[in-house]
Amino acid sequence: MSTEPEPTSEDPTATVDAGPETPGTADEAGRTADVPVSAAHAGDADAGRPVGEGAGDAGTGDRGAASAGAPAAGAGPADGEGATGPADGGVVGDAGSAGSDVESSGPGDFGGEGASGSPAGSVEGGGEAAQVSEAEAELAAQQVERERIARRKAEKQGPIDAGGKLSGTAADLLAAVRAVESGEKPAATVFGNPTPAPRRPAPETAPPPRPVRAEQAAGPAGPAPETVQAVRRVLAEGGAPEALAPQTAALLGEGAEEALRADPWQLLRVGGVRPEQADGFARALLGAACGPDDERRGRAVTVWLLEQAALAGHTALELPRLTDTLAQRGVPDPDAAVQSTLAEGEALAFQDAVEEPGARPGPASGGAGGTDAPDEDEERPVRVLIGLERFALAEESLADGLARLVNSAPKQDGSAADWERAADSAQGAAADLIRAVAGHGLVLHTGGEASLAEPAALLRAARELGLRAWAAAPGPLGRDRFAAQPGGGTPPAAPGSDPTAPAPEGSAPVGPAAVTLAGLLAGTEGPGRDADGALDLDLLVVFDAPQLDVEAGALLVESLPDGARLVLAGDPAVLWSAGPGRVFADLLAARVCPQVASRRPDPGPLGELVSGIGIGELAQVDAPGKEVVIVPVRDAGEAVHRTVQLVADSVPRAIGVPAEDTQVITPGHGGAAGTRALNAALKQRLNPGPGRFGGFDPGDRVAYSPVPGRTLPGRVVKADAEGLHLSCAGETVVVPQERVERSVRHGWALTAHQAVGGRWPAVVVVLPGDAAQALSRPWIYTAFGRAVRHLSVVQGVEQALPRAVAEVPAKPRTTRLPVLLAPQVPVAD
Repeated sequence: MSTEPEPTSEDPTATVDAGPETPGTADEAGRTADVPVSAAHAGDADAGRPVGEGAGDAGTGDRGAASAGAPAAGAGPADGEGATGPADGGVVGDAGSAGSDVESSGPGDFGGEGASGSPAGSVEGGGEAAQVSEAEAELAAQQVERERIARRKAEKQGPIDAGGKLSGTAADLLAAVRAVESGEKPAATVFGNPTPAPRRPAPETAPPPRPVRAEQAAGPAGPAPETVQAVRRVLAEGGAPEALAPQTAALLGEGAEEALRADPWQLLRVGGVRPEQADGFARALLGAACGPDDERRGRAVTVWLLEQAALAGHTALELPRLTDTLAQRGVPDPDAAVQSTLAEGEALAFQDAVEEPGARPGPASGGAGGTDAPDEDEERPVRVLIGLERFALAEESLADGLARLVNSAPKQDGSAADWERAADSAQGAAADLIRAVAGHGLVLHTGGEASLAEPAALLRAARELGLRAWAAAPGPLGRDRFAAQPGGGTPPAAPGSDPTAPAPEGSAPVGPAAVTLAGLLAGTEGPGRDADGALDLDLLVVFDAPQLDVEAGALLVESLPDGARLVLAGDPAVLWSAGPGRVFADLLAARVCPQVASRRPDPGPLGELVSGIGIGELAQVDAPGKEVVIVPVRDAGEAVHRTVQLVADSVPRAIGVPAEDTQVITPGHGGAAGTRALNAALKQRLNPGPGRFGGFDPGDRVAYSPVPGRTLPGRVVKADAEGLHLSCAGETVVVPQERVERSVRHGWALTAHQAVGGRWPAVVVVLPGDAAQALSRPWIYTAFGRAVRHLSVVQGVEQALPRAVAEVPAKPRTTRLPVLLAPQVPVAD
């Protein structure tokens, strides 16, 4: 399941006027009409009165001071539920608030004051360098971009070394020619008839799954012990927690000790470290040589702010916003800090034309590969953006790949008459989807849960036409959800065929055709790759597409072969991706390809309730079967008590859904009614035990995060010397003991971001009083939409709930995808 961090911090740049809406910046106006509180009140499902009345209403106000998105030493697991809010557009900063997953003792943990001895937020120093105007900074950035564009053009116009830029089959062919010319190999051996590809073997019965150790997905081996020990000594000397040594050594490599001594602010690259803490570390190592105007500090804080922006969902920041935030962080000359960061290649600058609201974005320039504006003499307003190279390259690669799909004709699989007959056999929007896919390489499909039947119908039709058609989801829960659709799992066999016979060469896939996106790209699931390294398929349907970030999207489109068709399907009203970008929303806004909107409503009272939330209305619904129950509470203690009572007793008895099929969802991890408190209470009631292995016992429900931003629900099977054995989505995973604390937490209660992609027979949404600021329309839509048969809402926010539905849309995210697509792709009709 793809997840993202909770909206849990205040934006220190919130007072900066970002100006009018600009291309690539989401700014969806919420409805302001007064909406009545939902009267969907079908009783309290026999919920009793709380014990311990008068408990402090701490709610989810677990105010962590560590930086967003990455836990400090000893904090909870890095499951993507950090202190920033990419879910709803996010913010730049690290001031924790409701739902923060990172608990710290506040600004002076190991550094305290800023580099000058004053609070880190103050602006000191000055001088002429600090008086550089905003216009001068933008002109300087534009000059840098013009020089880069000129260099790129010169490279393109210059001679290309023979074979210097070839890869794959072309490079192999060139090597073969040279081998023959040099006499190393006779021509017959090189250019003889190729060996025919082996026929596909008959599908075999899948062997029992073997346990997979967590390190297999964790990347290369860690740093050498001597490197970690050397870093530990430096950290101790600077007053930093020695527990940061392994992560610091892994980030900085073998020369980590020397790098830290030469530039102590490199510590800011470690997740969970804040600028004021890095300042204290630098002051301890450098002494009098440490100051707020140190160029190294300016670069480090600039990069840190850009990383926080990425955690909040932005792929770049506007220059004025970045410089203002740098000033708030005690950088005396923000413009010089940005220019130094650009000069060192730690960030890239871009110029994007600013269009009138509602107009299509114009071409972009600068950075990693923009293009010149069509008319050099025309003066057009521009915005200057600064972004990290990693996300800039990913977004540009994504735009190039999408343009390739849109502008190229799809592979001719089946005649036009065959596609039309397939469309005629479908109904409603499914027929429209089949017709759109027949003639286009990229198609968007929108709709709620019931609309999944339409991509499933497309897959059936495509397989019957002989296409190698697959479906992929960001996580295993979404994969299994789609596979349950008719035609979403195993492809149908041909009439009269022998299911045990070997598959003919080039035939459609045999076996489950719904996979996870990570497994598809890694080659562990799905069709694998062809000789050129592209995915061996003709059609790919990616559902839950709003969870795609720019990096995953770039990897996906780069992996598709020429002539392939891509369908991105999803519900645009749910929470956005954990990573930076808003790929699905940007494509919908750009109008570069056909869009098919499902007309199939989600059924029942729950479907009616969630559909209303999607358009900003929290309306009363009739729930004769107790499909929706509102349980009012006064404080966090009562919220926890009522939640446990609902899961363990009321819902199983009144609704018939057992506790193991009920999921609790709450805005954040911390506080008196966050996931930690709820999971502790639910474990005590449902699976009490001593917690011999890191607080876990066999049978515990868990949420396992192999990497930040991705959560897999599962259960504890056992624990031994190898680690904690989990069962996650049908696979056994072994988490080593040293990684349990960082990557596993109890999972009876999740956040909405962790729950995206999954659905459960019964859901209990817990909204304690002080969670009001964390609520938004996408959050409520996502949380309420996880329920299939029954939804209980433990309600302590009163009027804040309908107000959030009506007035709090997704927070803006600054992206460049529409601008990058504009010069490459015409607007679709």
